[in-house]
Order: sequence, then structure tokens, then C-alpha cells
Amino acid sequence: MTIAEQMLEVARAARRASRTLANLSTAVKNEMLLRMADALEKAVAALMEANEKDLAAARERGLSPAMIDRLILDEKRIAAMAEGLREVAALPDPVGEVTGMWRRPSGIQVGRVRIPLGVIGIVYESRPNVTADAAGLCLKSGNAVVLRGGSEAIHSNTAIGAVLKGELKRLGLPEAAVQIVATTDRQAVLELLKCEEHIDLIIPRGGESLIRFVAEHSRIPVIKHYKGVCHTFIDASADFDMAEKICINAKVQRPGVCNAMETLLIHKDIAETFVPRIAHALRAQGVELRGCPITRAFAPEVKAAVAEDWGAEFLDLILAVRVVDDLDEAIAHIERYGSLHTEVIVTRDYANSQRFLREVNSSVVMVNASSRFSDGNQFGLGAEIGISTTKLHSFGPMGLEDLTTRKFIVLGDGQIRA
Repeated sequence: MTIAEQMLEVARAARRASRTLANLSTAVKNEMLLRMADALEKAVAALMEANEKDLAAARERGLSPAMIDRLILDEKRIAAMAEGLREVAALPDPVGEVTGMWRRPSGIQVGRVRIPLGVIGIVYESRPNVTADAAGLCLKSGNAVVLRGGSEAIHSNTAIGAVLKGELKRLGLPEAAVQIVATTDRQAVLELLKCEEHIDLIIPRGGESLIRFVAEHSRIPVIKHYKGVCHTFIDASADFDMAEKICINAKVQRPGVCNAMETLLIHKDIAETFVPRIAHALRAQGVELRGCPITRAFAPEVKAAVAEDWGAEFLDLILAVRVVDDLDEAIAHIERYGSLHTEVIVTRDYANSQRFLREVNSSVVMVNASSRFSDGNQFGLGAEIGISTTKLHSFGPMGLEDLTTRKFIVLGDGQIRA
């Protein structure tokens, strides 16, 4: 069987399984997830053994320490995967929710009800925990899922998938509801992206190159999130202690993630005082600063920014800093260089905070909080399936509700249209 034929059969099997999943009760779905969580914890030894194969191959290939760290499955991370499934089980089930009902002059009642999308394809890199997280969210929302992880985690992903499928079998549910693409051949991804009759949505999770590859080749709708160029604007009225605390957290806590701050904008009226202060604080944390001429006038030790620094996703302890004239210029800068991910204003001016919330066009806009909160779990969505920076059909961190759509239902009493 060719790879094209294999992927078509995977997609067809997922479609068949999705019909069963769509009609499961909340109680059955929750029992399924809780059993999967228990099974993962019981399979610690087997999962770690499979993971060691991936780690050995990663070391042999000379992957960076950061990449290897993402691959590691230890007892703590396996326990976290299990806990993630339990958290999803505890979340409200969106499927079957009636979101509105109204009566028309004809006498018919028209409403809308949430239903699963059907089959979700996830293409992802590095982190094996995504296998369990994504499967849990898709299953709870009544969707079948096809998971294609990176070659660097093939043994780990396959082992996790086997545990999940084992519980489906024990419950008498279709094992094809969760499928791990076992081949590392990149052609498999291309063939999956052609299965538009059987897969309803593709969610790529990984670096910009992976997401662009998927978006360019897919016949299926894609949830895109190319970069996380997150800005923090320190307004003239900002509390300096608060601003410093937020900036340090947003840049330093985990600089390699998509919700870390990449550009700091500072109002000109406070630049003389705040620029030296924040520059000293950030440099003390090991952050390399790249600033505009005004920034460097107040903090000469800052490296001169180049055009490419505005709009860059550094994913490192590097930060672009620019002094702006006012809120208008801050918003204009974000509009030009942002990636529609997360933007923050630090201010004590209520009118400015409301204008920032209203006019900034990103998927998450914050007042007086670190951009690191831009996360589905922090927002109460449970483990997130991904982040969308496109507006169809979801915008921002995606949880269970974002894996559903709505259909119309009509209730009549013999009405016919005149």
C-alpha cells in the first residue's frame, strides 16, 4: 500500500469513528478520559522506555539541549499528561448546547446547537505530551483525531497512542478515534492534507516553517499561528513597580515560548526615568536589549536596533525596545509589526486602557498583566489545542468550544411555506 493509500485509509477510518464519538454521552466521554489518565500512569515504565529511544536518537543527531528537553518523558511529565486528561474530563461538555432559540412569524422555532467538527488533524513537533493533550480535547468535544508528530518523537508518540487506543478498545469504542501516523516520511503529511473529504480541520503546532508548509499545501482549513510577536506598551501614567514586574515576567520567565514579550514600547514622557531603570533590570536578568536612538540616549549600553528587530520573534533573552510619542504611535507600531498574538498596556489611565482594548486588533489584548497569561489553561479552557491568529473560525487560545461548530435546528407543528 502506498503512503497516499495509507493516509486515505487513516482519514476514512477516522471519519467512521467520528460518527460514533459525536453521539457519546458526556458521562461516557468522561469515563474514557479518566481511564486513559489512569492507564498512562500505569504505563510509566513502557512510556519512558520508548522515550529513551527517541532521546538516544536525538543525542546522536546532535539536537540542542532545548530540543532534547522538550522530548523528555519522565514520571513528572507523564503524571502531568494524566492530570491534563482529568482536567479536560472535569470541563463542561460543549456538545449539545443550545446557544439560542427563537420563534418566527410562521410559527416555526429556530435554534442553534453545538456539534463536533468531526475529524481533526494535528501536525506537531517535539513535545510528546501534545499527543495526550490534543487527543483529550478532541475526544471530549466529540471529534476523532489524527496525530502526526515529528520524527524525533516517533517512539514516544506511538507508545502514548497505544495506551489511549487500548482504553478505547476496552470501552468498546472505535480505536480509529485516535490514530498516530506511524511513518516519519514527510510525504504522509502532504497526503493527509489532501483528504478534505474526511478531515475537517488541520491544526499545526510548531515552528513558523512547519505552519507555513502546512498552510501552503493543505486543501483542508488550517488554524494558523505563524509567530508570537508580543508587545508591551508602558503608558505615561504607568506604575513603574508594576511595569517592571510585568516586563521581567513577560520576557524572562520562559523566553522561548510564543507568549513571551518580544518588543517593549515606552511612552516618551517617562522615557528619561523608566528606560534606564528597565534596561538595568532586564540586563541584570541576562536580557540583550536592542533599542531605538532615543532608548540608547537614555541607556547607552543598549545595542542599536536594526530594521529586522521590529517584528522579530527572538524566542530568546533578546528584546527590542522603542520609545514612542503616544498611544497612537504604540498602536500603529503594533499594527505594523505585530503577529495578532498578544499585546499588553501598562497604565493607570482608564480611557487609554479602554482604547487599547478596543483598537488593538490582536487575538488577546491585556491591561496591567503579563503576556505570559495568554494561554488556554490560564484562561480556564483546560489544556489548549493551539492558538489561532486568524479569525476563522477561532481567534486566540482554543479550547473545547473551538472544536465545535453549530447547526440550525427547526421545530414546527405542520407549518408549510406560503
